[in-house]
Amino acid sequence: MRWKSIVPLVVFLAIGVSGISPLMAQTGGKSDRKSSAASATAEGEWPGWLGPNRDGKSPDKGLLKEWPAGGPKLLWKATDIGQGYSSVAVSKGIVYVTGDVEKSVMIHAYDLDGKPKWKAAGGPAWTGASPGARSTPTIDGNNLYLLCGSGQLGCFDARTGKRHWSKEAKEFGGAHNTWGYTESVLIQGNMAIFKPGGKNCLVALDKLTGHPIWSSQGFTAGPDYGSCLAITSEKVPMIVAGTHDGIFSVNARTGALLWSNKFAEGNTANCNTAAFSDDHVFWANGYGKGGICLKLETGGKASEAWTTRDMDCQHGGYIIDNGYIFGNNGGGWTCLDLRTGKKQWTEHAVGKGSLCWADDMLYLFSEGQGNAALATCSPEGLQIKGRVKVNGEGPSWAHPVVIGGRLYLRYDTTLYCFDVRGSQ
Repeated sequence: MRWKSIVPLVVFLAIGVSGISPLMAQTGGKSDRKSSAASATAEGEWPGWLGPNRDGKSPDKGLLKEWPAGGPKLLWKATDIGQGYSSVAVSKGIVYVTGDVEKSVMIHAYDLDGKPKWKAAGGPAWTGASPGARSTPTIDGNNLYLLCGSGQLGCFDARTGKRHWSKEAKEFGGAHNTWGYTESVLIQGNMAIFKPGGKNCLVALDKLTGHPIWSSQGFTAGPDYGSCLAITSEKVPMIVAGTHDGIFSVNARTGALLWSNKFAEGNTANCNTAAFSDDHVFWANGYGKGGICLKLETGGKASEAWTTRDMDCQHGGYIIDNGYIFGNNGGGWTCLDLRTGKKQWTEHAVGKGSLCWADDMLYLFSEGQGNAALATCSPEGLQIKGRVKVNGEGPSWAHPVVIGGRLYLRYDTTLYCFDVRGSQ
């Protein structure tokens, strides 16, 4: 099945970018390869999964370099968001989070003081393995996009929660794996992009109408659990996607296959979103699999640069900063050299968990005890500069978010908001 292009309209970015904007150039002046995520650096904007550029990095500056005893000041908390593992999106002064309440995925909208603005049903709750909301909302202008665990993708008014349109993954021949659909929708150009899986593994929809624009060809795979990443290499716009059957990339304009690699094929679960920096794509997974680094080449192709067992990352993610990869590795944290894969250090810190980056520091969040920490981000080693603990039950798989001088931690049915700017 193949769909022809529809006249381009606007942009959609899975858990990460809002609106049409110029490509974000990589630092160092070593190539013209760029991240295609919008360079949305306005303070207070974290429009979806992994932030404004889908790299887990915040534009915030002037944050505390060390927390006081007992942790940063708690500004507010919301205790009734429902069960789930999704992170927050923050845009135009509104904080969005999802949670399963009875039979529905509820979308909650709060102001920056934690006061409810609205809530709306986003689709059916996931009742299979590890029940709970699993996808972070994506905000694009005045629209909000959400993919439910069952495969229902909806577009909503971000100001009111009113539904504009919805589609089902099964319409494209897709079927979820054991833990349902967990990815966050990607907005790119005029398209809303996600992975139904199957023969039409990756699908681009007109973000304003939901009408199909293209489907990927040449790569059949189960969707698994990571989100898509938009990048540009030598003026070739790409969508990179990890799946149950490996990682692949298609031309963002047509869906035509550019390159693929079978790394992690058949793994128990491939959960992480790929990361991109300085001509390299890095993708790591758990269950003893480790990671692979691919070097982008002329003509939109890629070759394997190196693989490693030193980043056994189940779903806590990783960030790239100044040529080094920092990420979850089994029960702790590891730093790797981006170009060689050489391990720089391994530390326990808060134990297994997730992370984000802001103002040259790492924010770590453990998956089972509610422990969070502020840490240095350096290949020379990791130093803890403050700790705080939040309460909840079960695994805390939601990634931390730092934006607008605030740290958002979601654990179970509660969302916590801390002041991490403080008095300088």
